[in-house]
Amino acid sequence: MKKVLAVVVLVFSFTVTIHAEDGYRLWLRYDKIDNPVKLAGYSNAISGVKFIGNSKTIELAEEEFLTGLMGLLDKQIPVVSEIERDGVVLAGTLNNLPELNQLLSNKVDKLGEEGYLITEGKLNDKKAILIVAGSDIGVLYGTFHFLRLLQTQQDISAINIESDPKVGIRVLNHWDNLDRTSERGYAGFSIWDWHKLPDYLIPRYTDYARANASIGINGTVLTNVNSNALVLTEQYLKKVKSLADVFRPYGIKVYLTARFSAPIEIGGLETADPLNEDVRNWWNEKVKEIYRFIPDFGGFLVKANSEGQPGPQNYARSHADGANMLADALEPFGGVVMWRAFVYSADDKDDRAKQAYKEFKPLDGKFRKNVLLQVKNGAIDFQPREPFHPMFGAFTNTNVMMEFQITQEYLGQATHLVYLAPMYKEVLESDTYAKGKGSTVAKVIDGTLQDYPVTGMAGVANIGTDRNWTGHTFGQSNWYAFGRLAWDHELTSSEIADEWIRMTFSNKESFVEPVKKMMLESRENTVNYMAPLGLHHLMGWDHHYGPGPWIKDKGRDDWTAVYYHRSDDEGIGFDRTETGSNAVSQYFPEVRDKYASLESCPEEFLLWFHHVNWDYKMKFDRTLWNELVMRYYDGADAVKGMQETWNALKDEIDNERLERVKMLLKIQRDEAVWWRNASVLYFQTFSKRSIPDGLEKPDKSLEYYESLKFPYAPGIRPTW
Repeated sequence: MKKVLAVVVLVFSFTVTIHAEDGYRLWLRYDKIDNPVKLAGYSNAISGVKFIGNSKTIELAEEEFLTGLMGLLDKQIPVVSEIERDGVVLAGTLNNLPELNQLLSNKVDKLGEEGYLITEGKLNDKKAILIVAGSDIGVLYGTFHFLRLLQTQQDISAINIESDPKVGIRVLNHWDNLDRTSERGYAGFSIWDWHKLPDYLIPRYTDYARANASIGINGTVLTNVNSNALVLTEQYLKKVKSLADVFRPYGIKVYLTARFSAPIEIGGLETADPLNEDVRNWWNEKVKEIYRFIPDFGGFLVKANSEGQPGPQNYARSHADGANMLADALEPFGGVVMWRAFVYSADDKDDRAKQAYKEFKPLDGKFRKNVLLQVKNGAIDFQPREPFHPMFGAFTNTNVMMEFQITQEYLGQATHLVYLAPMYKEVLESDTYAKGKGSTVAKVIDGTLQDYPVTGMAGVANIGTDRNWTGHTFGQSNWYAFGRLAWDHELTSSEIADEWIRMTFSNKESFVEPVKKMMLESRENTVNYMAPLGLHHLMGWDHHYGPGPWIKDKGRDDWTAVYYHRSDDEGIGFDRTETGSNAVSQYFPEVRDKYASLESCPEEFLLWFHHVNWDYKMKFDRTLWNELVMRYYDGADAVKGMQETWNALKDEIDNERLERVKMLLKIQRDEAVWWRNASVLYFQTFSKRSIPDGLEKPDKSLEYYESLKFPYAPGIRPTW
């Protein structure tokens, strides 16, 4: 294994400059900061930098380090040829620095290929900080980590950090189409300009790779899961190659979505049957062609036999048959197949929440070792709150990876401030009881629970052509949080928010603390004004914008809201116990029993698992109806509190970002009231109960809310 060493010595003091910003720099803002940083007792100087290595990655690490220090120190640091004094920044391999082998080799050997060590040491009796990694990309990751410590003004006077990613494949899924539209994208068009590629490479591609590397993301799926086979043609592979060449030095592999019917659509075959020899040969040759263009190609992401997409079941074959065909083609090159488990059939009238488990559980152990089942965090579809998917923990002989949604399809899209780390953590910390107490979803995903040979975590990206990348400035925090948790799921939501705020805005405690509180509470607020107490799938039809609990009579029952909330004169909620769909039976007994009991089921999942009477007594002696209404009102009121918090910070940050977020919070407040009023009025038609005294009554009728149309909502194409 190639060993790379970087050594850093720094001490300095900083000041803040407030100026207008458009958000393009994300969290990589190397502006001079205000408080002194404690650094191993060195004098207030860096004497020089020396990086040893020939790779482009090492060049980028050095460039990043010098750029970062220039901004943070507000002075230029020289590159030196010799280490003659304290304070030299050194990067190289242990083989090139044999004097460090005895000191550090044992520690480095325990790290994986991407891990790194940051610690104190000496070179030629000169005090230094060492950043040591097992590979060049580890050096780059370590460089970003060290700069993050400086940006957030951490005490590094006795630094000793060992960091290794807990998950192997940490990948963004871009639901981007070849025409540059982005399904469920709320930040402009796709950043991939297929028309101008491969010859026109914009700086944004490099900046994208750099931002991902800074948080440890090591892969990107360029194309929509509702895929287009054209991306597998030579014309497009040349374009993909140009992007892969940009991303490679940043440790990012390119993946593509594979349309299962590609052998027919671009291969001229009459079938795509995965057991057909001609089909298998076609995929073998296609994979060889891809690797000729992209030697480090990561593999395929596949959506098959789901929502109309073609797949192996078209030929009476199993998901394992389809995935294994592709896996066999990729295996000689080290590629993987990420096979999505998001399936539900119009012909299966059973509870949609049960269908993926039913379809895949019998196939456990039948997939190749380079196949990962990519499973959404919950069994329905990225709802504001879902219990963890029962597939987590249920597969002992099949790799299972996580799929989170970073783009806010069901959480206000790009107009609502919703920090998603608490949602991610809620799922990751859930106990599956697969091997007794402590068998968390996180331990399933990182492979430690069931010894998965390949591990992964995917995030559906929220990145577009908007200047600030994500539409909402705070949308950047969810991209950041996903990367940080994919690297280390033991980080807390608070720690990640603290980092992001300090790097993106300011280190002033008068700014950090109120904004962090606002972020940490934002997801729960949103759940309250959208779908409290376990309600789900209440959004508007097709575009998923705004409330639509009245949605019914569509092409499929499970595309409607009434299918899920099941309101009637008696009560509300989906009975998933033995008296209903019995979806609780798919969990291990400890989890099953907790959810199945009306008394022990957590309130946040009450209406997910139970149909509950309107007069059922909840906490504080409230009836279910009163509690439901109070949640809607509390959620909407909390957004007003977020506005007040943000407005009070007008002297703390630049006016441009202040005003943009201020305008979006106004939209969020109005839409939270819209969600509240529309939902309460609709459910009131079943409960026949009054809105509790003291609460503001809706100023418009239910008929008004039901009549609203949104032909230009994101995700909708106008019909001409």
